[in-house]
Amino acid sequence: MATITFHCPYCEQTCRSTLETDQPLNCSECSRQLFERVPILQSASLTRCLACPSHELFIRKDFPQRLGVAIVCTGFVLSSVAWFYHQVILSFAILFATALVDVILYLVMGDLLECYRCHAQYRGLDDLESHRNFDLEVHERYRQETARLKQAGETDPAG
Repeated sequence: MATITFHCPYCEQTCRSTLETDQPLNCSECSRQLFERVPILQSASLTRCLACPSHELFIRKDFPQRLGVAIVCTGFVLSSVAWFYHQVILSFAILFATALVDVILYLVMGDLLECYRCHAQYRGLDDLESHRNFDLEVHERYRQETARLKQAGETDPAG
């Protein structure tokens, strides 16, 4: 079952909804309609974001990035403590164990589709191969657009 997690442009709450074919996409908090009809997702790939007008989506691992950073930082701190006490083998063992945990999580975790513009996340879609991986140039373009709108005191009409 495909789901979407998105930031509602009307009530500014984070919402999660199931994507049911030919049903409207509504915010679960304020019940406002964001998309008139969800397209058929099983036979065709998602070509645009349903929460904003963007057509640029990318694939990434479905893993909390803060947890990944916390694992790496914990390994670094523990390794540094072992190094301080001249426990060279223990220090390298901690670093290798941290890297092993990282590789295992990378292999086990699934993928999700994310929108560059509004960061809506789509889980459970069948056809992710038709989308590309993260592109820093596209991300930077949307980041700069958001910064310019914020500096001008405007709000993004799409969320």
